[in-house]
Amino acid sequence: MWPLYAAGFTTAFGAHGIAANLGGHSTDALTSLLVLGGLLALYDGAEVLLKPVFGTLADRIGARPVMIGGLIAFAVASAVYVVGDRPGWLWAARLGQGAAASAFSPSASALVARLNPAAKHGRAFGSYGFYKSVGYTLGPLLGGVLVWAGGLRLLFTVLAVLGAAVAVWAALAVPVVPPLPKTRQTVLDLARGLADPAFLAPTAALSAATAALSVGVGFLPVSGRLAGLGTVATGAAVSVLAACAAVVQPRAGRALDDGRLTTRSGLTAGLLLTAAGLACAMLPGLTGILTGAALIGVGTGLITPLGFAALAASTSPERLGQTMGAAELGRELGDAGGPLLVAGVATLTTLNHGYAALALLLAAGPLIGLVRRPVAG
Repeated sequence: MWPLYAAGFTTAFGAHGIAANLGGHSTDALTSLLVLGGLLALYDGAEVLLKPVFGTLADRIGARPVMIGGLIAFAVASAVYVVGDRPGWLWAARLGQGAAASAFSPSASALVARLNPAAKHGRAFGSYGFYKSVGYTLGPLLGGVLVWAGGLRLLFTVLAVLGAAVAVWAALAVPVVPPLPKTRQTVLDLARGLADPAFLAPTAALSAATAALSVGVGFLPVSGRLAGLGTVATGAAVSVLAACAAVVQPRAGRALDDGRLTTRSGLTAGLLLTAAGLACAMLPGLTGILTGAALIGVGTGLITPLGFAALAASTSPERLGQTMGAAELGRELGDAGGPLLVAGVATLTTLNHGYAALALLLAAGPLIGLVRRPVAG
């Protein structure tokens, strides 16, 4: 399992480590905010398009070779900018990294499910999510240190070495998991599977959690600046969010496996806590920002392992790659849609109204379910 955790760390560290430090790069590569936005969107855009494709490929030829191949491609793409320190190479490297992460991220999730019995899926996905959260936390911090010490090329060098090392480790330690035989699937069958509530409910929760996480990381520092707080305080808020998410995920997974928590109750509680965190972010001063960050972290930490465990439990083993790829697509859409929603509402009104809009959206589903359950009974 450790190479799979390392693969999760690699994709998170690579995504946030570079994204958080591109803005401070030389003007030779970044001539405008529009160029910066394009470079940030390039990575996620590649993932949105390719994750379902590579997930299906993992079911066809096996998740292990797709994961190892994706890690090797990530190392090669990172080395592209190390060799050619020019704006065009930076675009090529970022696109290559996103495409490579599209291969090894859903494959690693599928292997987490295949290599663990159903009774331990909660623990497995909780630990996997923990190390991804560590990557999200260390990415901006360690990435900033590397860029300060040796520029953006040093950060890409470290990512190239990291991708290659994890690929070798996975080739040596991860057992061969052959693809399982499966019946032919038509487009109609695929559409029915994606419309199944057993897929839609966990994926929608994962998408909502990712939207709130992205909003917290991106907009809580803005709230801090508007409140007159310094960079240390706003940075602490983001660190609190990431730390809470990292700590809660393994515990939520163990509670699910031990029967102390159900998928439905856990996802409901996670969405309501996340919505409460967004509401707390509307409060003035440092207290509101830190409380909001903590609740968003706890809520998303509850949702992530339970959502993936629910998807693994409701999917036949021979189609795990396809399901994980489609679920990752949902998360990427939430990652982009959450900030867009908050920014759009904030542009017309205020940032607090943006937080309120996303909080209402997250709380609507669980509240409707709680109201309708006694009626159905």
